[in-house]
Amino acid sequence: MLSPHSPTTRPEIETWLADFQLRLCQQLEAADAGSSRFLNDAWQREGGGGGRSKVLENGGILEKGGVGFSAVWGQMSEAAARQLHMPDPAFYATGVSVVLHPRSPRVPIIHMNVRYFEAGNGEAWFGGGIDLTPIYVDEAQARRFHQRLRAVCDQHQPAYYPKFTRWADDYFYLPHRQETRGVGGIFFDRLTVGPDGPVEELFAFVRDVAEVFGPFYTGLMAENHALPFTEREEAWQTLRRARYAEFNLAFDRGTRFGLETGGRTESILMSLPPRTGWAYNPAPPAPGTPEAATLAWLRKGVDWLR
Repeated sequence: MLSPHSPTTRPEIETWLADFQLRLCQQLEAADAGSSRFLNDAWQREGGGGGRSKVLENGGILEKGGVGFSAVWGQMSEAAARQLHMPDPAFYATGVSVVLHPRSPRVPIIHMNVRYFEAGNGEAWFGGGIDLTPIYVDEAQARRFHQRLRAVCDQHQPAYYPKFTRWADDYFYLPHRQETRGVGGIFFDRLTVGPDGPVEELFAFVRDVAEVFGPFYTGLMAENHALPFTEREEAWQTLRRARYAEFNLAFDRGTRFGLETGGRTESILMSLPPRTGWAYNPAPPAPGTPEAATLAWLRKGVDWLR
């Protein structure tokens, strides 16, 4: 089993992630325009480690937001290790995961995760990404989002953006619906220390991905939250939130990892939206409607940079 005492890089990564969580929550509280604050919920994992879940509910703009930090270690079952493609059942994992569900259907749902793993066989790697899930796709905002992600990728490795945006298309996909969860973004996993670069370079990339999140999304909050919306648009929001929940419960690897390794259930499932709607066999949106236009964007392979 891995020891909680670590190589020199592990405390540095863990400390930065814990601090980033606090700074991001401060940014989001300042942008929320409400009186709500993030609830701080510290927890311990029986098998080793723990974390801090920070959850905001009923804010001025954010109906629900979760920013979780964890640093956990221990031994997973052999079956779980095989299912999660872990090279060894002993593990150490630390990361920050963010999901924000705005009150208005005009403000997109957003997700971000950055993480670092060590396996008992000595392998270590980074993963993460950001993806955007608009209730109604605003083409200009989606393009701006992808331009910003390409810029941060290009600062480190020009091959990152085309590779990681394709990976996001493939990962954030609901095969049973034949639609992407949103307008994509970037997703990367197993950036392995050594084969993919020195730990300092990979960690610098992960930090820059994390730091782009707050300024970009608080800008979207300010830009969109006061736009008017109707009851019809709220109904569409509950349906799209249900699609989001379907992905998180059926396909998300982070959810599976947390549950398979005995993580804290409330913290793992804090990404789920506060209100959803699963109507039985709903009729597809009528051609020419904003809802139909949004569905037309929810496909793989859109070139958001053209």
